[in-house]
Amino acid sequence: MDFGVAIFPTEDVPTPAELGRMAEDRAFESLLFPEHTHIPASRESRWPGGGELPPQYSRTYDPFVALMAAADATERLRIGTGICLVIERDPIVTAKEVASVDRLSGGRFLFGVGAGWNLEEMRNHGTDPSHRFALMREQIEAMKMIWAHDEASYAGKYVNFERIWCWPKPLQQPHPPVLVGGEGPRVLDRVLAFGDEWMPNRVKEEEIIPRFEELARRASETGRDPIPVTVAGMTRDPALIERFERAGVHRGVFWLPSTNREDVEQAFDSCAAAAEEYRRAGG
Repeated sequence: MDFGVAIFPTEDVPTPAELGRMAEDRAFESLLFPEHTHIPASRESRWPGGGELPPQYSRTYDPFVALMAAADATERLRIGTGICLVIERDPIVTAKEVASVDRLSGGRFLFGVGAGWNLEEMRNHGTDPSHRFALMREQIEAMKMIWAHDEASYAGKYVNFERIWCWPKPLQQPHPPVLVGGEGPRVLDRVLAFGDEWMPNRVKEEEIIPRFEELARRASETGRDPIPVTVAGMTRDPALIERFERAGVHRGVFWLPSTNREDVEQAFDSCAAAAEEYRRAGG
């Protein structure tokens, strides 16, 4: 299994470049940054984590800018969004950003995508929450058209453009892996429809492993190769890591705190030790 880390990059923690070097120096395979353009002060939507929303949600850097800084400071580390809220973005601009980061990083980009949970945040971007999943599908399909064709067109219910030129194209072909985030009842439909991987977050072992098995079965029924799974919020327990790997998980991502430099460094070392312990045990 490969191991990565995820963190909200803010002014309170090491810079994105430092985070990249810290991850690569500790032999992590990947570094993921989440996205929130802002947090509405009304706070109507309940945070899925329960309790008060942590301050880093409204303080995080733009993920593409931060990831490019991390990529420029490293050589091997894969960098990615975990997740990019595509429903709050223009698909043509986002396609260019993804391709630019992928090419400038030497083909190291992982495109984690999702629809999000904060309904007020979506509305501030002009997105109707009731059709966010349909919009996300069209946006991903439209971006794939842009990446694959010199002259691209897309006609959907929510996304439409005709005969556009848009470079650069991604270095990874046909495009960077699309990791579909989420744990909802229909997430596997979305993974199968337009994803290359599934990326559930902060999962409970007893609930999620049957869904890994379901994904493998459904992929086989549709003639697809096994679909890789990345677990964000990976446990540090080696026995549970082994169970996840046997169930089809190929990448485990540890969440790091976004409180201060000392906490980040301690968490980095603790997660690196857990990954190394698992590798030494034959994982």
